[in-house]
Amino acid sequence: MKNLICASCNIKNCMKDVKGEDPEYCPTIIHSEEIKKSFKKYCKDPFTNKIALAAARVEGEGYGKWTRVKEAIEFAKKIEAKKIGIATCVGLLKEAQVLAGILKKNGFQVESICCKAGKIDKTKMGLKEDEKVRKGLFEPICNPIAQARLLNNAKTDLNLVVGLCIGHDILFLKNAQAPSTVLIVKDRVLGHNPAAAIYLSHSYYQGLK
Repeated sequence: MKNLICASCNIKNCMKDVKGEDPEYCPTIIHSEEIKKSFKKYCKDPFTNKIALAAARVEGEGYGKWTRVKEAIEFAKKIEAKKIGIATCVGLLKEAQVLAGILKKNGFQVESICCKAGKIDKTKMGLKEDEKVRKGLFEPICNPIAQARLLNNAKTDLNLVVGLCIGHDILFLKNAQAPSTVLIVKDRVLGHNPAAAIYLSHSYYQGLK
């Protein structure tokens, strides 16, 4: 399989309905069969079709006008979600509380679960004391699998991830049964805006390169 290098493309011909001008490295050309197979799922699989149409309609109605929170609310309405789960980091409980209030005012039932549920010390899963943030003290694991399973049991229709750590978000998304999206991406240094490091990679964050 040839390498996928869209991140290096400056042409963006995929945004134009023009044939014969795609660069030779474009996946539209070199992976056309896989793309055709993928597209069939949008049309034939009811769940995929429902999610894809809702996403496209949210984009069409709110492009450049709606915040991510507003988009989440409108998306939930379009997929006819009634119960929304919030999988939150303990450090963002205040934000989760505000979010829950907003969702309830918009007519949704809300189930929320904190990452530290269970109070299990990190050493019990094999972490050494000197690998903790607070060495020698009780430090509970983040428990995204329990968060996912409890929201599964609550039969949520849509889950919103609020600030789970990198890696923990992966485990939550892998174990959640309801469609799930990330509302807040954790970045403790940049106010939960990880894109800022990329925007400033030519100056303050040159060390990233």
